[in-house]
Amino acid sequence: MLTTNDIRRGFLDYFGAAGHRIVPSAPLVPQNDPTLMFVNAGMVPFKNVFTGLETRPYGTAVSAQKCVRAGGKHNDLDNVGYTARHHTFFEMLGNFSFGQYFKAEAIEHAWTLLTKVWGLDPARLTVTVYHTDDEAFDLWRKIAGLPDDRIIRIATNDNFWSMGDTGPCGPCSEIFFDHGPHIPGGPPGSPDEDGDRFVEIWNLVFMQYEQVDAGTRLDLPRPSIDTGMGLERIAAVLQGVHDN
Repeated sequence: MLTTNDIRRGFLDYFGAAGHRIVPSAPLVPQNDPTLMFVNAGMVPFKNVFTGLETRPYGTAVSAQKCVRAGGKHNDLDNVGYTARHHTFFEMLGNFSFGQYFKAEAIEHAWTLLTKVWGLDPARLTVTVYHTDDEAFDLWRKIAGLPDDRIIRIATNDNFWSMGDTGPCGPCSEIFFDHGPHIPGGPPGSPDEDGDRFVEIWNLVFMQYEQVDAGTRLDLPRPSIDTGMGLERIAAVLQGVHDN
Protein backbone atom coordinates (compact mmCIF):
# COMPACT_ATOMS: atom_id res chain seq x y z
CA MET A 1 0.00 0.00 0.00
CA LEU A 2 1.25 3.47 -0.86
CA THR A 3 2.03 5.61 2.18
CA THR A 4 1.66 9.39 2.26
CA ASN A 5 5.46 9.58 2.01
CA ASP A 6 5.34 7.42 -1.14
CA ILE A 7 2.62 9.60 -2.66
CA ARG A 8 4.35 12.88 -1.83
CA ARG A 9 7.65 11.64 -3.24
CA GLY A 10 5.96 10.21 -6.32
CA PHE A 11 4.23 13.50 -7.05
CA LEU A 12 7.42 15.54 -6.65
CA ASP A 13 9.44 13.05 -8.71
CA TYR A 14 6.88 12.96 -11.55
CA PHE A 15 6.92 16.73 -12.03
CA GLY A 16 10.63 16.97 -11.30
CA ALA A 17 11.24 14.58 -14.19
CA ALA A 18 9.01 16.81 -16.33
CA GLY A 19 11.35 19.76 -15.74
CA HIS A 20 9.72 21.39 -12.71
CA ARG A 21 11.91 22.82 -9.94
CA ILE A 22 11.16 20.95 -6.67
CA VAL A 23 10.57 23.73 -4.12
CA PRO A 24 10.46 23.01 -0.35
CA SER A 25 7.35 23.85 1.66
CA ALA A 26 7.30 27.45 2.86
CA PRO A 27 6.57 28.28 6.55
CA LEU A 28 2.91 28.25 7.60
CA VAL A 29 3.03 31.97 8.42
CA PRO A 30 3.43 34.00 5.19
CA GLN A 31 6.73 35.84 5.06
CA ASN A 32 5.77 38.79 2.85
CA ASP A 33 1.98 38.81 2.66
CA PRO A 34 0.01 40.81 5.26
CA THR A 35 -3.32 39.78 3.67
CA LEU A 36 -3.12 36.24 5.09
CA MET A 37 -2.73 34.90 8.60
CA PHE A 38 -1.63 31.45 7.39
CA VAL A 39 -0.57 29.92 4.11
CA ASN A 40 -3.83 28.41 2.84
CA ALA A 41 -2.81 27.06 -0.57
CA GLY A 42 0.24 25.83 -2.42
CA MET A 43 0.38 28.91 -4.62
CA VAL A 44 0.72 31.43 -1.77
CA PRO A 45 4.57 31.35 -1.73
CA PHE A 46 4.47 32.04 -5.51
CA LYS A 47 1.90 34.86 -5.43
CA ASN A 48 4.34 37.59 -6.47
CA VAL A 49 5.70 35.40 -9.26
CA PHE A 50 2.20 35.07 -10.74
CA THR A 51 1.63 38.84 -10.61
CA GLY A 52 5.04 39.64 -12.10
CA LEU A 53 6.40 41.42 -9.02
CA GLU A 54 9.04 38.74 -8.50
CA THR A 55 11.12 36.57 -10.80
CA ARG A 56 12.63 33.18 -10.02
CA PRO A 57 15.39 31.28 -11.79
CA TYR A 58 12.82 28.71 -12.98
CA GLY A 59 9.61 28.85 -14.98
CA THR A 60 7.86 25.79 -13.54
CA ALA A 61 7.75 24.43 -10.01
CA VAL A 62 6.33 21.62 -7.87
CA SER A 63 5.84 21.51 -4.10
CA ALA A 64 4.13 19.81 -1.18
CA GLN A 65 2.99 22.83 0.82
CA LYS A 66 1.86 22.79 4.46
CA CYS A 67 -1.46 24.67 4.78
CA VAL A 68 -3.92 25.82 7.44
CA ARG A 69 -7.53 26.79 6.66
CA ALA A 70 -8.84 28.30 9.86
CA GLY A 71 -10.15 31.71 8.85
CA GLY A 72 -10.49 34.10 5.94
CA LYS A 73 -11.81 33.19 2.49
CA HIS A 74 -10.73 29.55 2.70
CA ASN A 75 -12.07 28.62 6.13
CA ASP A 76 -12.80 24.91 6.55
CA LEU A 77 -13.38 24.90 10.33
CA ASP A 78 -17.13 24.37 10.02
CA ASN A 79 -16.56 21.24 7.91
CA VAL A 80 -13.90 19.53 10.04
CA GLY A 81 -15.31 16.42 11.68
CA TYR A 82 -18.51 16.51 9.61
CA THR A 83 -17.12 15.34 6.26
CA ALA A 84 -14.68 12.62 5.24
CA ARG A 85 -12.32 15.08 3.58
CA HIS A 86 -11.72 18.35 5.50
CA HIS A 87 -8.89 19.28 7.85
CA THR A 88 -7.56 22.38 9.57
CA PHE A 89 -3.94 21.46 8.76
CA PHE A 90 -3.15 19.54 5.57
CA GLU A 91 -0.57 19.28 2.79
CA MET A 92 -1.28 20.51 -0.71
CA LEU A 93 0.53 18.92 -3.63
CA GLY A 94 0.85 21.37 -6.51
CA ASN A 95 2.49 21.99 -9.85
CA PHE A 96 2.92 25.50 -11.18
CA SER A 97 3.72 27.17 -14.47
CA PHE A 98 4.73 30.81 -14.61
CA GLY A 99 3.89 31.50 -18.22
CA GLN A 100 5.56 28.34 -19.54
CA TYR A 101 2.51 26.17 -20.24
CA PHE A 102 -1.23 26.48 -19.87
CA LYS A 103 -4.44 24.43 -19.97
CA ALA A 104 -3.52 21.61 -22.34
CA GLU A 105 -0.29 20.65 -20.57
CA ALA A 106 -1.86 20.96 -17.11
CA ILE A 107 -4.69 18.61 -18.06
CA GLU A 108 -2.28 16.20 -19.77
CA HIS A 109 -0.04 16.00 -16.70
CA ALA A 110 -2.96 15.48 -14.32
CA TRP A 111 -4.57 12.75 -16.41
CA THR A 112 -1.25 10.96 -16.95
CA LEU A 113 -0.30 10.96 -13.28
CA LEU A 114 -3.70 9.85 -12.01
CA THR A 115 -4.54 7.17 -14.56
CA LYS A 116 -1.22 5.96 -15.95
CA VAL A 117 1.26 6.41 -13.09
CA TRP A 118 -1.06 5.86 -10.11
CA GLY A 119 -3.46 3.61 -12.03
CA LEU A 120 -6.82 5.13 -11.09
CA ASP A 121 -9.77 3.81 -13.10
CA PRO A 122 -10.75 6.54 -15.61
CA ALA A 123 -14.38 5.44 -15.28
CA ARG A 124 -14.38 6.70 -11.68
CA LEU A 125 -13.18 10.20 -12.58
CA THR A 126 -15.45 13.17 -13.35
CA VAL A 127 -14.32 16.73 -14.00
CA THR A 128 -15.86 20.19 -13.77
CA VAL A 129 -15.08 23.32 -15.76
CA TYR A 130 -16.21 26.94 -15.46
CA HIS A 131 -19.41 27.26 -17.47
CA THR A 132 -17.94 29.58 -20.11
CA ASP A 133 -14.62 27.72 -20.47
CA ASP A 134 -15.20 25.91 -23.78
CA GLU A 135 -11.45 25.44 -24.22
CA ALA A 136 -11.07 23.38 -21.05
CA PHE A 137 -14.20 21.38 -21.91
CA ASP A 138 -12.82 20.47 -25.33
CA LEU A 139 -9.37 19.62 -23.92
CA TRP A 140 -10.81 17.14 -21.40
CA ARG A 141 -12.77 15.47 -24.17
CA LYS A 142 -9.69 15.30 -26.42
CA ILE A 143 -6.96 14.39 -23.89
CA ALA A 144 -8.87 12.15 -21.47
CA GLY A 145 -11.59 10.91 -23.79
CA LEU A 146 -14.23 11.77 -21.20
CA PRO A 147 -17.86 11.75 -22.36
CA ASP A 148 -19.74 15.03 -22.25
CA ASP A 149 -21.80 13.99 -19.23
CA ARG A 150 -18.64 13.62 -17.11
CA ILE A 151 -17.38 17.12 -17.99
CA ILE A 152 -19.74 19.23 -15.91
CA ARG A 153 -20.09 22.97 -16.46
CA ILE A 154 -20.36 24.90 -13.18
CA ALA A 155 -21.50 28.54 -13.18
CA THR A 156 -20.54 29.42 -9.59
CA ASN A 157 -17.33 30.52 -7.91
CA ASP A 158 -16.62 26.86 -7.15
CA ASN A 159 -14.99 26.90 -10.58
CA PHE A 160 -13.54 30.38 -10.52
CA TRP A 161 -10.66 30.36 -8.07
CA SER A 162 -9.17 33.32 -6.22
CA MET A 163 -6.68 33.38 -3.39
CA GLY A 164 -8.60 36.09 -1.53
CA ASP A 165 -10.47 39.31 -2.14
CA THR A 166 -7.48 40.48 -4.20
CA GLY A 167 -4.68 38.72 -6.04
CA PRO A 168 -4.32 36.17 -8.85
CA CYS A 169 -7.46 34.38 -10.02
CA GLY A 170 -8.98 32.52 -12.93
CA PRO A 171 -11.31 29.73 -14.07
CA CYS A 172 -10.54 26.27 -12.79
CA SER A 173 -11.20 22.62 -13.51
CA GLU A 174 -11.74 20.20 -10.63
CA ILE A 175 -11.20 16.43 -10.77
CA PHE A 176 -13.54 14.25 -8.71
CA PHE A 177 -13.18 10.60 -7.69
CA ASP A 178 -16.31 8.47 -7.34
CA HIS A 179 -16.03 6.39 -4.16
CA GLY A 180 -19.05 4.33 -5.22
CA PRO A 181 -22.82 4.06 -4.69
CA HIS A 182 -22.42 2.72 -1.13
CA ILE A 183 -21.35 6.25 -0.06
CA PRO A 184 -24.11 8.92 0.14
CA GLY A 185 -23.77 11.87 -2.22
CA GLY A 186 -24.18 13.01 -5.80
CA PRO A 187 -21.95 14.38 -8.57
CA PRO A 188 -20.80 18.02 -8.61
CA GLY A 189 -23.59 20.42 -9.50
CA SER A 190 -26.30 18.10 -8.17
CA PRO A 191 -28.47 18.70 -5.06
CA ASP A 192 -26.45 16.03 -3.19
CA GLU A 193 -23.00 17.30 -4.16
CA ASP A 194 -21.96 17.90 -0.54
CA GLY A 195 -22.00 14.18 0.20
CA ASP A 196 -18.81 12.14 0.36
CA ARG A 197 -19.34 9.88 -2.67
CA PHE A 198 -17.80 12.26 -5.25
CA VAL A 199 -14.70 13.84 -3.67
CA GLU A 200 -12.69 16.57 -5.33
CA ILE A 201 -9.07 15.40 -5.40
CA TRP A 202 -7.35 17.94 -7.65
CA ASN A 203 -8.04 21.51 -8.73
CA LEU A 204 -6.37 22.91 -11.85
CA VAL A 205 -6.49 26.70 -11.78
CA PHE A 206 -5.95 28.53 -15.04
CA MET A 207 -4.47 31.81 -13.76
CA GLN A 208 -5.43 34.52 -16.21
CA TYR A 209 -6.29 37.57 -14.09
CA GLU A 210 -5.33 39.66 -11.08
CA GLN A 211 -8.16 41.02 -8.93
CA VAL A 212 -6.89 44.47 -7.93
CA ASP A 213 -10.04 45.54 -6.06
CA ALA A 214 -13.76 44.76 -6.09
CA GLY A 215 -14.28 46.45 -9.43
CA THR A 216 -10.95 45.96 -11.19
CA ARG A 217 -9.70 42.72 -12.79
CA LEU A 218 -6.60 42.85 -15.00
CA ASP A 219 -5.04 40.28 -17.31
CA LEU A 220 -1.91 38.71 -15.88
CA PRO A 221 1.25 39.39 -17.92
CA ARG A 222 1.47 35.67 -18.75
CA PRO A 223 -1.31 33.06 -18.34
CA SER A 224 -0.12 30.56 -15.76
CA ILE A 225 -1.05 27.33 -13.99
CA ASP A 226 -1.65 26.73 -10.28
CA THR A 227 -2.84 23.31 -9.14
CA GLY A 228 -3.68 21.88 -5.75
CA MET A 229 -4.31 18.32 -4.61
CA GLY A 230 -4.83 17.43 -0.95
CA LEU A 231 -2.30 14.79 0.06
CA GLU A 232 -4.75 13.25 2.54
CA ARG A 233 -7.56 13.00 -0.03
CA ILE A 234 -5.47 11.33 -2.73
CA ALA A 235 -3.98 9.02 -0.08
CA ALA A 236 -7.48 7.84 0.85
CA VAL A 237 -8.23 7.13 -2.81
CA LEU A 238 -4.95 5.31 -3.50
CA GLN A 239 -5.26 3.29 -0.28
CA GLY A 240 -8.79 2.15 -1.16
CA VAL A 241 -10.65 3.91 1.66
CA HIS A 242 -13.14 6.77 1.47
CA ASP A 243 -12.47 8.57 4.75
CA ASN A 244 -9.33 10.61 5.38
